[in-house]
Parts: sequence; structure tokens; C-alpha cells
Amino acid sequence: MADTRKIGLIGFGGIGRAFLDNLKHLDGAGRLVSILVRPQYVDGLRAEYAGDTRFVSTLNEFVESNPTLVVECAGNAALNDYGAPLLRQGIDLVAASSGALVDPALYETLTKAARAGQGRIMVPSGAIGAIDALSAMALAGLKTVTYRGIKPVAAWKGTAAEEHCDLDQLQTARVFFQGNARQAAALFPKNANVAAIVGLAGLGLDSTQVELVADPEALSNIHEIRAEATTGSLELRMGGLASSSNARTSALTVFSLLDAVRNNRTVVEIR
Repeated sequence: MADTRKIGLIGFGGIGRAFLDNLKHLDGAGRLVSILVRPQYVDGLRAEYAGDTRFVSTLNEFVESNPTLVVECAGNAALNDYGAPLLRQGIDLVAASSGALVDPALYETLTKAARAGQGRIMVPSGAIGAIDALSAMALAGLKTVTYRGIKPVAAWKGTAAEEHCDLDQLQTARVFFQGNARQAAALFPKNANVAAIVGLAGLGLDSTQVELVADPEALSNIHEIRAEATTGSLELRMGGLASSSNARTSALTVFSLLDAVRNNRTVVEIR
């Protein structure tokens, strides 16, 4: 029996395009029925993707396509604008912009909407691994968690990192931020989604320590987790190539979204 699930997509930048390109290779994932983008892009995208792909610019049009699962990859503002209305209608939501959840008011709004509509908010692991182990350790008595994010200098251009160091003059790696996960994700909304994910999964946003590093010799985005719990310790280091369309985003991110879509439907879920 064919999978008739309908998928909606919010945002069509580099991640959105890669999601569309790879969705067709995901057996049983469902059918993409609508893509919500800004009004000024609709006509051009409709011409570029003539056929079954439907581009719309309003929430009403988007909902009229009857998606049962929506994937958001458009940034924090999109999750703020569209998350609650979709969840209140019972539509499951995969949120790439996990950093938006550091805002307590938005977090409460989204969780209330999800309960009211019986929708689900799914936060994929994005560019990091071992989130399942960290979540389990939180139940077992998690004591400390530190996340360290190391990226090439280019990834930090145009961010608050420039207020702490001269990126163009760096000769060696520089720690330019030390704080907690809530602060990191708020100050670096396009660079520190992983910090938010680690905080949400483990010890909490305010108790998860974060270091952010600009490294002129780094060839990839490097993510490190160190955690101590009553059951033992965890050390993880992942080096992920950056997305070809955005130096701030790891190439693995889009496949994490696809994995979340698959696990939302699969009979046997491996986490």
C-alpha cells in the first residue's frame, strides 16, 4: 500500500532545496505537497520547479494543502510565526531552528499549542550525535555537560563573534564565547543550534556550559560534548563538512531532518 502521508516544508534556502532533492530517495516518506516561502520568491520558484511542487506565500494556502507533517528550515522567526498555528491543528512539526526554543515564552507557546492540538514538536539532532545517550543520562543522574563548537573563521563572519576578536587577523584558534547554552543560542542564532539541542536533551539550557571557537586552521565544523553522570561519562567529537550553500551549517543537518521524517513513520524506530 502506497504511503499517502502529506509533507509540508517551510523555507527553501540551501537546506530546503537539499531536503527536496533527497526526499525522493527516502522510501515510504510520503509526498511533499506544499512549500511555504516569502511572497517575493513564489513566482520565480514556480517557474523553476514547474510540476508537482507547490509554492505558496501564506499560512492559509499552506494549510489548505493538508500536510500531516511539516518540516521547518527557515530560521527562528518562521518557527515563531508558524509553529503554534500548525501545532494547534494537530500537524506534527520537525523544527530545524532549535535555537528558537531557548526563548521561554516561545517554548511555552509551542508546547501549549501542541497539547491543545495533539501535535508533536520534533527537534532533530542536526549536526551532532549521541543525543539519545545524553537524554538517557539525564534520567540516570547527569552532573555536568559541556559543549564546544569549533568552526572556521568564515562561519563566524557577520556574527557577534566580531565584537570579541578580529577574525581576519586570527593566527590560532580563539575561544570568543563562554557561557551557557541559552546564552549561546540567543547570541548566535545561526551558529549555535547544536548548543540548544545539547541543552534541551541533557542538563537544561541554563546548566549546559558552552564554548565557541573560531579556528583559522579548521577545515570543518567540529562539535564536542563532554558529560558526566552517575552511570559514567560521555565524550564525543564530530567533524562535519559545512553545507555547500552555507558555511555556518553542517552538511549533515538536512539528513537529520530526513531521518526525523523517516522515524515519524517507521514501524521500528532506532534511536
